[in-house]
Amino acid sequence: MRVHILIIGTLVCSSSSFSSDKPNILWLTSEDHGPDMGCYGDTLAITPNIDGLAAKGMMFTKAWSTAPVSAPARTTIISGMYPSSTGSEHMRSMVPMPSGTKMYPQFLRETGYYCTNNSKEDYNLIKPEGVWDESSNNAHWKNRPDGQPFFAIFNSLKSHESQIRIRPHKQILNPEKVRVPAFHPDTPEVRQDWAQYYDCVSMADADAGMRLKELEEAGLTDETIVFYFADHGTGMPRGKRWPCNLGLHVPMVIYFPEKWQHLAPSEYKPGGHSDRLVSFVDLAPTLLSITGIKPPKWMQGHAFAGPYQTRPQKYLHGLRSRMDEAYDLVRSITDGRYVYIRNYMPYLSQGQHLNYQFQTPTTRIWRELYDQGKTNEAQSIFWKIPKDIEELYDLLNDPDEIHNLAYSKEHQKILKKLRKAQRRQAKKIHDTGFLPEGEMHLRSRGNSPYDMARDKKSYRLRRIFRTAELASAFNQDAIPKLQKLYKNKDSAVRYWAVTGILIRGKEAVNASLPMLHSALSDTSPFVRIVAARALAEYGDINDYQEAITVLGELSPPESNGIFVSMSALMVIKDLNIKDAPLITIIRNMKTEVPSPDQRYDSYIPRLVNDIMEDVGD
Repeated sequence: MRVHILIIGTLVCSSSSFSSDKPNILWLTSEDHGPDMGCYGDTLAITPNIDGLAAKGMMFTKAWSTAPVSAPARTTIISGMYPSSTGSEHMRSMVPMPSGTKMYPQFLRETGYYCTNNSKEDYNLIKPEGVWDESSNNAHWKNRPDGQPFFAIFNSLKSHESQIRIRPHKQILNPEKVRVPAFHPDTPEVRQDWAQYYDCVSMADADAGMRLKELEEAGLTDETIVFYFADHGTGMPRGKRWPCNLGLHVPMVIYFPEKWQHLAPSEYKPGGHSDRLVSFVDLAPTLLSITGIKPPKWMQGHAFAGPYQTRPQKYLHGLRSRMDEAYDLVRSITDGRYVYIRNYMPYLSQGQHLNYQFQTPTTRIWRELYDQGKTNEAQSIFWKIPKDIEELYDLLNDPDEIHNLAYSKEHQKILKKLRKAQRRQAKKIHDTGFLPEGEMHLRSRGNSPYDMARDKKSYRLRRIFRTAELASAFNQDAIPKLQKLYKNKDSAVRYWAVTGILIRGKEAVNASLPMLHSALSDTSPFVRIVAARALAEYGDINDYQEAITVLGELSPPESNGIFVSMSALMVIKDLNIKDAPLITIIRNMKTEVPSPDQRYDSYIPRLVNDIMEDVGD
C-alpha cells in the first residue's frame, strides 16, 4: 500500500510541477504565398480568419524568409542560423548540425514545454534525437499531459505551388479580376494561375481558422500566443526560387493575449502593425526569449519579443543556391525600401530549366512567348542571359521589381551602402556558398560545414570571396589577374578564376586558352567542369571536343559521386550538347546510385531525363 501511495504522490507532483507562468504558443504556418491577404490591404483576397487575427493582434509589414523555397527557409527557422552559414542552403540537401548547437524545440522541452509539429519538417540539417514530443499528422497540443504548457505548429499545404496547377479547379476568384504583374505576360493561362493562387491562399486561411477555433473551444485563446506566417513568398514563377522581395516577403501576424502582452514586441498594439524588419532567422531566438530563455550567442537572429528582445535590425538577407537540380549563387539584402541582389553566376538565367517549376502553366507559356520574341523588356528579365551582376529595386515605386537602378547615378549611394552590407554579411557568417556544394562536403568530411568554415586552413573565405567578387564582373581588364589567380593552391580560388573567364565570354576564353586547357586536368573536378563549359561554349571545334570528353568522364555518378555528376550534367543540359558518344554515356549511365542522403536521389534522374528529352530519346 505504501508503495502505491508513493507512486500516486509522485504523479501528482509531476503534474503540478508544470509552470503556470509560461504561455502556450501556437504557430500556424502555410506555404508559398506572400502578404496577399485582406489584412495587408489586398482587395482580392478572401482571408477572414487571419484578417480577424490581425484585427486583435499585430502585423509585421516587412517580414522576410531567408530563402524563396521551403527547405532552407525551414532550416533557418529550426536552427536560428542562416543556411548559408551552416552549409544547408541547397534545396533538399543534408548536412550535420554545427557542434554545440541545438534545434529550438530542444530548449523548450528542457524548460517543460510539450512540443508538437504537424507535420512538415523539410530540414536540410540532420535532426538530433529529442527535438519534438511528436512530429506527425497526428501531432496536437491536445495530446499533452494536463497543465503542461505547449508549443505547437500546424502547417497548411493548401497554398503550396503544386496546388496552383491542379486542374480541374473549382474557381472562386474570377481570373479577369486579378492584377497580372508587369513581369508576367497577360494570357489566360497566367490569369488562371494567379486566380487559383488566391483561391489556395483562401484555403490555407480556412485551415488556420479551424486551428483557431480548436483553441477557442478549449478555452485557451486568452492563454496562448499565436503566430501566423508563410514559409516564403508567392509560389508563382519569379517569386518562388528567386530571392527578390516577391520571393521572400511573407505575411506575419502575431497575437499576444492581454495576459502575455508584457512579452510582446515593444511596439505591439492590438490591431496595429509594425514596420520592424523581421527575418526567419529571428524566429528561434524570439521564441526562446518569449519562454524566458536567453538566446545562445551562436544563434544569428535577433529576438523581437520577450525579455531578451533587441533593437530593430537595419537589414534583411536572402539567398539562392542550388534549386533542385540547378545551381546558382545569388545573395540579396533589403533595408525595407530598396532590394539589392548580387548575382555571382550571371551566365545563368533566373529562369533556369527546373523540371518541377515547368509543371506550372505560367512557366511554360511564358517561356514559349519569350522564345517566339513576344515578351516585352519587363517580361524578358526572367529569361535573360547574362543576368545583371547587380540589381537594385525601389519597392516603393517599383513593387514588381522590374526597373534595375544599379546603374542609376542618383542611386549610387544606396547601391554602395547595400553592397557593403551584403559583403559584410558574407564575412560575418562565414558564408559557405562560395564553395561548390561537393567541395563543401569534401572539406567538411568528419565535421559540419559550419565548423569547417571557421577553420582557416579549411576555408580561406576572404581570399575566396575576393576572387568570387572579381570573377563575377564583366570588366575585361581583370583577365590577367584571373589568370594569375588560377595558379593558387586553393581549388576554390582556381574555381572562381576559371568562372571569371567563363563570365567574360569568347574574348576572355580565347585569351586564356592555355589556362583553360590546363584546367581541364585540374585536381578539382569542379574546376574541370567550369573550364569545360567555357571551352564548349566559346572555343573552336577542337576545344569543344576536349571539353565534352571531360564532361563525359565526369558525368557518371557511380564513378564521380552525385555532386560532380550533377554539375557536369547541368552543363550538358544548359548547353544542349548532343554529341553522340556523350549521349551514349548518359543513356547508359546508372542513375540510381548511393548518395549522401535520400533527399538528393531525384536530381540525377531528372537531369538525365531532361537531356534525353532534348535529344528526342
